Amino acid sequence: MPRAPSVSSIQAEIDRLVNLHGYDKAILIQFASFVKGKKLQLTLPELKKAVYRHFQVSSTPKLKASGSFQMATDGMNLSLSQKESWKKIYRRWIGVLPDEDGVTGDNCINGINIFDYDLPWRVFGLDRHTATDNDIKAAYRELSKTYHPDQPTGNPDIFNRLNVFYRSLLGKG
Repeated sequence: MPRAPSVSSIQAEIDRLVNLHGYDKAILIQFASFVKGKKLQLTLPELKKAVYRHFQVSSTPKLKASGSFQMATDGMNLSLSQKESWKKIYRRWIGVLPDEDGVTGDNCINGINIFDYDLPWRVFGLDRHTATDNDIKAAYRELSKTYHPDQPTGNPDIFNRLNVFYRSLLGKG
């Protein structure tokens, strides 16, 4: 009986299809989740492997000794014996976890939790290569209509986070 593909191999194939054909990544992840019958979740070994690859090391002791890892994670309060710490590193330095892409909820905009990820381009629904300052301002105004504290749907925490993203996109942060 053939072995089921690992989540990382499914993720790699999704990334390949997105890069090759420009498909919507969130839709491909939803389809893969549907076919698997559950959300795609990276296992702890898959998380570690991705982090090792990003920091160009082959083991946890080498990761801990890596100057670039130490600098990148300074102040993050990590415990490498816990999966949540590996997820935190993945979110910060690698990308959106497969089971956290396309999520909805109170703190989610454009498919991600804005407090778990620093992805202002995605939150604003813009392409970093083609968006102009006017596009950024227009996207910010649209989001402000929903999240400004004076609005019935407003949320001061989300609005403050949007302001941080807005300033960073305009280079004023």
